[in-house]
Formats: sequence, C-alpha cells, structure tokens
Amino acid sequence: MNIIALMPMKGHSERVPNKNMKLFGGNPLFHAVMKTLTRSQYIQRIVINTDSQIIADNATQHFKKVDIVWRPESIRGDFVSMNKIIAYDIKKYSNDFFLQTHSTNPLLTYQTIDNAIKIFFASLDTYDSLFSVNRLQTRLYWEDVKPVNHNLEILSRTQDLPPIFEENSNIYIFSKQSFQSSGNNRIGKKPQMFEINKMESIDIDEEQDFKMAEMIYLDRVNKLKSSNI
Repeated sequence: MNIIALMPMKGHSERVPNKNMKLFGGNPLFHAVMKTLTRSQYIQRIVINTDSQIIADNATQHFKKVDIVWRPESIRGDFVSMNKIIAYDIKKYSNDFFLQTHSTNPLLTYQTIDNAIKIFFASLDTYDSLFSVNRLQTRLYWEDVKPVNHNLEILSRTQDLPPIFEENSNIYIFSKQSFQSSGNNRIGKKPQMFEINKMESIDIDEEQDFKMAEMIYLDRVNKLKSSNI
C-alpha cells in the first residue's frame, strides 16, 4: 500500500496573503499537514510542486522524504487546474498510486489519511479512486430559491432529509492509470466517497477560516500536551 503524497503550494495567495508561510500555531501553515503526512505509515515520499524558493528551502530544511518539483511557467497562476499540476508531477514517478492533499487542511489527521488509504486499496475491485466529502443534512436552496433536497410544504426534520455530499478537497487517492483513463482527472470514472467530520476537514480560504482553524489546532495541541504530563 505504498503511496506518494502530492501537496502543491504556490508562493502567491490572493485571499490570505503569503498563506502557506503564514505562522499557524507558531510554524508556517504547511507544516501542520507535512507533520501529518510524515506520520502516515503508507506514504513513501511527499512531493511539493511549487514556484517559491522560500517554500522549497523551508520544506527541505524541516522535513525528510520531501521532493521539490519546480512549477514551470506554463502551469503557474491562479486559474490553472489542479489536474494539470498533478499530471505534470506524476509523470516524474514510476509509482502507481498517489494521494493529493493541500496545505490548507491543517486539521487533517494521519489516522484519517491512513484509514482512507486502507479503504481505497481494499475497494480497488470496485472503485478506481477516492475523494473526501462532508455529509450535509440541512435545507438547501438553489439561487432561484427552489429547494434542493426538501419539500417546502413538508417541514421535515433535518436529520430525516436525504444527505447531500460536499467535496471538501482534503483527500484524493488515485492510480496513475485511473487519472489518465479519466482524461487527467484525480476523480476517476468509478470514484468512492470518503466522509470526514466537519472540524477535521476545515479548508482555509479566508482569514476567518485561518483564525478558526488555528484556534482548534492550538486547543488540540494543548490537550495532547496535558495528556502527556
């Protein structure tokens, strides 16, 4: 079940300036996920695709098992599909299986990653890829105020509504073959959804996400320290 982790990071960030190097619990944000990935028992290498010398130097200084892949001009910018970056990275490796995550998922745990990897490999006869989701059981509406998953004439309890699943961008697991056969897509033709709880799957897009995630992260760290006293 050996696998290579892909964690692309660019130097520029629009909504949270210098996001990847911004201090989060005393260290650059990306350290949180790097520590998680290095604790996984299945991940062989961690590939950081970047256009930032600062990120590259910091990563190789603080972590082992790290490979830096320099992002060429052709796939730089805020509007480049992540699938194009993945396609560039996996060509450089003979390994068959990959896990892609983001530095903006600092609350993701190594237990969840290892569980997702085990489920992926156990289900290869049925599914060709896996991606993480959040279960939503709340009243949702389209922009024109039409209900998505409920009847306005029947006030059903939210726990009785049919669940809808939100792709949360925390974990994608796929093979090189499934990626290529699906038209260079990390979600293959026969994907499996993997549920993660809301707190662990927080994705940092805005400053408020950063502050909220850091509060939870520090609380987790303090509880761990207390339990070891």
